[in-house]
Amino acid sequence: MVDVQTYRDSRAKATDASEAVRKAMASLGIPESIWGTIRPVVTHKGSSYVHLGVVRADAAKTMAEAMRPG
Repeated sequence: MVDVQTYRDSRAKATDASEAVRKAMASLGIPESIWGTIRPVVTHKGSSYVHLGVVRADAAKTMAEAMRPG
């Protein structure tokens, strides 16, 4: 089990990352019905993650195109 401060720090990191992904998806014109389910996750060991869930194919393609360099 992780200590409280580590959990809080990890939760803040995961929440910030989740918000960044939501904002990026919104700026690409991806509807809230897709990015609204993104959520922060902290494991029992204190690792920070962002749960994206299942994403529609058209939204995934838009995201992939935005991530390509150039």
